[in-house]
Amino acid sequence: MSAPTAAAAAELLAQLKAEFASSTADLNRCRSLLTQLKIELASLSLLVPDGSRVDVAELALAREVLELGAQWSIRARDISSFERYYAQLKVYYHDFANQLPESPNMYPIVGLNLLRLLAQKRIAEFHLILETIDPQVLRDNAHIRYPVVLEQSLMEGSYNRVLASRIEAPTPECNTFLEILEGTIRDEIASGIEKAYNSLSLNDAAQLLSIKNVQDLIAFANERDWKVNPSEKRVEFTTADSTADAVPTAAIVDQMLRYARELETIV
Repeated sequence: MSAPTAAAAAELLAQLKAEFASSTADLNRCRSLLTQLKIELASLSLLVPDGSRVDVAELALAREVLELGAQWSIRARDISSFERYYAQLKVYYHDFANQLPESPNMYPIVGLNLLRLLAQKRIAEFHLILETIDPQVLRDNAHIRYPVVLEQSLMEGSYNRVLASRIEAPTPECNTFLEILEGTIRDEIASGIEKAYNSLSLNDAAQLLSIKNVQDLIAFANERDWKVNPSEKRVEFTTADSTADAVPTAAIVDQMLRYARELETIV
């Protein structure tokens, strides 16, 4: 490693950290700095390091760059970029675990990746990662426990509990993936509603979908080509199943609404 290259990487990293930590951070400048840093890391063979590398300072610098890249990707809502940074970080988190001290950013980033997999319905990969995590970490680390609890709720079909879980998120960065997950869940709930009912009151539909106001519900209804009847304050499902009359809709609606109200008192 040449001294000028190491000095350039360290200087660029300092600039990136300062910019990213600013309350008025310029994400485009962060992207430019990350690009320059990745060129420096590539020249040092640190983007994909081999197991013979022993310079702890070099490894720590590269890991910090990649972690900042992953965090930038979340803030920029660039999911593909986050996935690429995470793939590179896995080498540092696993292959160099004995050479580097544990990063305080590791479990927050691993937790975000678990949320990504949940949002993308990649459940098999989700569980493969869980198998590599110490059981005590699964129990005690909030960043890992949060997606694990969410996945359990999804498997139980407790969609309203998942939709109400945002206030429990360990970091604001979770919201990026929670929004994707919430959209997926709402679409699944909406598909069930369409099959079961011919129409619902606006209030009942909003509660079932965990939508807070009528304007947002109307926007959601328009996306799914539902017909909103303002005078009767009802929404009609144009794709309702022909067997909907055989479903005890009143009882089901009452049960789900009661559960939704109980959730509101809990959270």
